[in-house]
Amino acid sequence: MGSGTFLLVLVIVTALAFDFTNGFHDTANAMATSIATGALAPRVAVAVAGVLNLAGAFLSVKVAETVSGGIVDDAKVSLEMIFAGLTGAILWNLLTWFLGLPSSSTHALLGGLIGAVWAGAGQSAVHMGEVSGKILVPALASPVIACVVAVSATRLAYAITRRAGRGVGERGYRVGQVGSASLVALAHGTNDAQKTMGVITLALVSAGLLGTGSGPPWWVVLTAGLAISLGTYAGGWRIIRTMGRRLTDIAPAQGFVAETSAATVILTSTHLGFALSTTQVCTGSILGAGLGRSRPDVRWKVAGRIAVSWVLTLPAAALLGALSASVADRGGLGVALVAAVTAACATVLAVLARRRPVTPDNVNAPPPAPRTPAPQHQGP
Repeated sequence: MGSGTFLLVLVIVTALAFDFTNGFHDTANAMATSIATGALAPRVAVAVAGVLNLAGAFLSVKVAETVSGGIVDDAKVSLEMIFAGLTGAILWNLLTWFLGLPSSSTHALLGGLIGAVWAGAGQSAVHMGEVSGKILVPALASPVIACVVAVSATRLAYAITRRAGRGVGERGYRVGQVGSASLVALAHGTNDAQKTMGVITLALVSAGLLGTGSGPPWWVVLTAGLAISLGTYAGGWRIIRTMGRRLTDIAPAQGFVAETSAATVILTSTHLGFALSTTQVCTGSILGAGLGRSRPDVRWKVAGRIAVSWVLTLPAAALLGALSASVADRGGLGVALVAAVTAACATVLAVLARRRPVTPDNVNAPPPAPRTPAPQHQGP
């Protein structure tokens, strides 16, 4: 196997590894609210999400085409740059997973790729118009739209519940959540799985195996779909807890509304070829569901931390991608060094996470109560 072929295989494997992290990082998008309300048992929820992620991967390739030939000039991209961008995205995904922050896997991937290509081929290799129109604008607009839709729909849902009777309404919405959560999982597969398809296609174009502007081959669609579905089945329990329990208290009506609103926005964006953040859309929907109650219940400190992670994701991943590209561009030794550092960082985060594990058995545990200072003894 020649060095070029080995590097191509390494890039494809790394892309699928990112896809796996994308899956467990974003499981919460589809299933956090259903798990929080008890509509689905945790292990059943991630199994359903995994199967539907795989099915969704076959429904469209428009987003994949945006990634492979839209945001960067595929004629100027090397395999080293793609590898560097992927490692930057993986590192950011693992860090935010460890912290339990629902940041955007999409922006991590695109940021890592943009930073690596910018560092390796210059600014002219990045199509800033496409970045602005198909990444930045949807990043700003989609969570706001999802939030506004969810606020209105939550108020309507509670009005319907009052007329039907609280017990009957809650049971109905809990059943409805099975369908709405499944729709989000399907929508997630149509959008997020395609980003890895786009990266692998870009790698094949860079290696001269596909022509410029080509769409993803069938085996790329299949492997990307399998990777994200397996990651989803692994369950990103730390982020599921944040979105399902810590951002706001979710009732069945809110969960149904949040999931339906998110699925609508994601599927519309997929049809238009926008590589938006499904995480931001789903978080915006959950926030809107909390605000739509008669007595809004949102933990703004948690929401603030999530918002900071959103702002940092694209530039932070771009910086990691650029740093990785500057090392990987030095040849085989540089690529090996980047791979070793990425593996070491992943191992450290995995070990640290095991000290305070979040599992299907404790994912619905309530947020820890704030510590109160011990009373001070007064002197005589």
